[in-house]
Amino acid sequence: MQSSLYVSLSAQVALANRLDTLATNVANLSTAGYRAEEVKFDTFLSRADSDPVAFSSTGESFISRDKGGLRQTGNDLDVAVDGEGWLAVQTPTGNVYTRDGRLQVSADGVLQTVAGNPILDPGGASILVDADAGRLTISRDGMISQNGRAVGAIGLFSIPDEAKLTRGTNSGVIPDRPATAVVDFVGQGVAQGYVEDANVNPILEMTRLIEVTRAFEQVTAASSKSEQTMQDTIKRLGQVT
Repeated sequence: MQSSLYVSLSAQVALANRLDTLATNVANLSTAGYRAEEVKFDTFLSRADSDPVAFSSTGESFISRDKGGLRQTGNDLDVAVDGEGWLAVQTPTGNVYTRDGRLQVSADGVLQTVAGNPILDPGGASILVDADAGRLTISRDGMISQNGRAVGAIGLFSIPDEAKLTRGTNSGVIPDRPATAVVDFVGQGVAQGYVEDANVNPILEMTRLIEVTRAFEQVTAASSKSEQTMQDTIKRLGQVT
């Protein structure tokens, strides 16, 4: 088979992978705290022939850590992370770190996400408040007060830059390296009455979606032309023999 067909096929696989990530990003435009998925591509050289051929890789997906915009809601149980930190959430499969700070208080006073998973304090424990004691006041360092009395603290955690992130529940991520509690709140903290929107730029993502779709169509057309050329060559060779 012609090497050009292999090149075209590898390009189609790479572009299809990119289309999937773009479609997922667009579908989560309105998901609070959602982190966009990006793909980086490399090329590798085929050494099967004396003439090297550059193929497109399928791409390596990664979760973007870019911050989304903060939107004021006025809801006392909404908190947004201002800075690079993450909220820790306890799930049945382990801790997940999220930027989705839409909270609620369970009937037994556990502070939890809208999905019903406990939010953790800096020590990794769940937070108990008095469900009947009125409004929660949350300061920038995460301290929670009711009627002027401190009742707990929302933990803010830092994930190492070199950590690889995988998807978790509640718009969350799971790092492959331990996260550590933030102790210095200069330049970062939590903002009560705000939520963070997805870090997806809708105009940019739609533009990319159109560009990748067109590129996929062009590669498909080139592949079809190459295949037709090969078939024509085979027919001519058959006529000569």
